[in-house]
Amino acid sequence: MALFPRARSTVGLDIGSGFIKAVVIGHGSGSPVIEKIAIAPVADDAIVEGEVMDPRLVANAVRDLLGASQIKARDVVVAVGGRDVIIKKIQMDRMKEAEAREVIRWEADQHVPFDPENVELDFQILDPEGDGLQMQVLLVAAKRELVESKLALLAEIGLDARVIDVEAFALHNAFERNYPEAMKGIVALANIGHETTIVNLLEDGVPVLTRDLPVGVRRLREDLQRERGMAADAADRIVRGGDLDPSLAPHVATRGEEMALGIERAAAFLQTSSRSGGLTRVYLTGGGSRVPGLASVLADRLKVQVTQAHPVERIDAAPEAFAGYAIDDVAPLLMLPVGLALRAAA
Repeated sequence: MALFPRARSTVGLDIGSGFIKAVVIGHGSGSPVIEKIAIAPVADDAIVEGEVMDPRLVANAVRDLLGASQIKARDVVVAVGGRDVIIKKIQMDRMKEAEAREVIRWEADQHVPFDPENVELDFQILDPEGDGLQMQVLLVAAKRELVESKLALLAEIGLDARVIDVEAFALHNAFERNYPEAMKGIVALANIGHETTIVNLLEDGVPVLTRDLPVGVRRLREDLQRERGMAADAADRIVRGGDLDPSLAPHVATRGEEMALGIERAAAFLQTSSRSGGLTRVYLTGGGSRVPGLASVLADRLKVQVTQAHPVERIDAAPEAFAGYAIDDVAPLLMLPVGLALRAAA
């Protein structure tokens, strides 16, 4: 990873399918402090499955959000994710990091189902102090066109990428800072977004397995529209309501089962190569973590404790940072942009 001088503040920008989120974190006092947040909805179908369908519309929405919130920084930290990003734990002959960097592209050819000429690679040695003949390496590969499209969108807005992170790592960055007690055993962090749920499995604090599940808040809203004949805004209010509406309950049960099955399969795959036992706890974040009754469905199916995770559990916020927002309502949306804004403090 490239190294940068530590800035006084960093802007994490998350351009999602449902909302655009920006978080400004100051690093000047030693401990990170959230200085400002800004959130705005994205027009339906402007971004579909992570792909920007209308770059100009999205660029204008980001520009309007930053302008209205008076976020003037030109350098931001963003992330890429989805099916065009591969995260995989591999075994390599033990060597120094500099030597590994020389051979990592050859290793990636054995594990990454992308054209090697069209991929950006990075890696991290997970056991650098080990003394065995083999070492564990976390390999990350992203299609170059995915990175280039993100850079092109930022350029349209007049922004530069200070760092391009991976969504799963940014989520882990914020989660680790706020929930250090969860860095033992196997735990799952599920970020339930508008279209996709990112399941990040951690083993003793290391993100070792990531799965994207094609289910999110949009599916529940569409269930109500299709099965109950509701208008989109009425369905949206029920999905984001404080209590479980009887009309929503069967759909929460169905979609919750889909999520639970995805988490179960990922945990079972990890357990075959782990010495840490089975899944011990699930943490939910993202806008979908607020869906009434969803945590209970997951807990019943997975037989583990399911907890909603907030990215401000152990990070201070300036008094005016959440001005105009209800913290409990918006905090679940911010795990990813908080993780991005923390990047400069790592």
